[in-house]
Amino acid sequence: MWRRYRVAFICLIAAFLVVIGWASPSQAHWADLAVAEVTVEQTKTAMILTFPTALVPGVDDNRDGQLSIDEVTTHQSELEKFFGDRIRLIDAQGEVGKLAVAATNNLPVNIASNIQTHSTLELTYTWAQPVTGLVINYNLFLPNVATARCLATVMQGGKIRNLVFTPEQREFTLINPPVWQQISSFVWLGIEHILTGYDHVLFLISLLMLGGGFGYLTKVVTAFTISHSVTLTLAVLDIVTLPVRFVESAIALTIVYVAAENFWRTSLRWRWLLTFIFGLIHGLGFAGILKEIHLNQSNLALSLASFNVGVEIGQIVIVTIAFLIFRTIKKYPGELIVRRCLSAGVVALGLIWFVERAFY
Repeated sequence: MWRRYRVAFICLIAAFLVVIGWASPSQAHWADLAVAEVTVEQTKTAMILTFPTALVPGVDDNRDGQLSIDEVTTHQSELEKFFGDRIRLIDAQGEVGKLAVAATNNLPVNIASNIQTHSTLELTYTWAQPVTGLVINYNLFLPNVATARCLATVMQGGKIRNLVFTPEQREFTLINPPVWQQISSFVWLGIEHILTGYDHVLFLISLLMLGGGFGYLTKVVTAFTISHSVTLTLAVLDIVTLPVRFVESAIALTIVYVAAENFWRTSLRWRWLLTFIFGLIHGLGFAGILKEIHLNQSNLALSLASFNVGVEIGQIVIVTIAFLIFRTIKKYPGELIVRRCLSAGVVALGLIWFVERAFY
């Protein structure tokens, strides 16, 4: 039976790898990312929002990917209706803040190099009386895009914290928030980051393709966890800073090497050490999303720890599934062909990603 379905199985694997290749992390992640700086005062909350212009149809008159001051003025009522429906601030009495939209040149520094596809507006919400409680409901996402998110910095009463809005987590308390809000926000960001980071996923899967028992699995996971946690922390603290192009290209090469090594490696004895070394590079890649938020020092430790917990949760899910699959197919004849086909496909994808990242 295995021989009968072997070709079909290999074709499915190849198709899966092609899909991953088309959805590769080498594509510009800013396409589905927004950034917000929120300042909460007694009767007013101001939000400097940088968002993908494509989210707002019919207002980019010259279709240059940005909203000019004239376009904002011309379509002001449309913009206020659009954003008022999708970003709502509600006080303790259930009153929705009155929204005014204006153009602004106050651009976040972390989006300056990607401004060709984004616009920045100032959204101001006002109330007649001082608010004692405030909840924000954020619903400005590209449809059917699981990785869409808004990275928000909230300033209120001298305190600064960071939040991450996603299609699954759209609502937060802005005044006197519970600490679990920030923790859960960054835990989910970490989980999402590794599960949708196909390069990190393929690196981990490639490490398990040769099999190995529970002891090997434990060593690999521990080595990768420690190493990427070290460089993730150093990068977020700006102690270690390397060009993004170099880091992303190096990550692609780690995938190529580990997958290619599956063709000649016969012993798994010291592979945990290789995992540790390459994990240092992957940690720099993990840090990218946190550096974009510009985490405030006052809550850096909490955000960083929560994000890392999320990455570990996602990592455990990935390696557990991969470990069980490879243990299962080991029982069948032809499993060596499957492993080599998978390894060859990963090598090809890694080389494609390397060329894209290094030269384009």
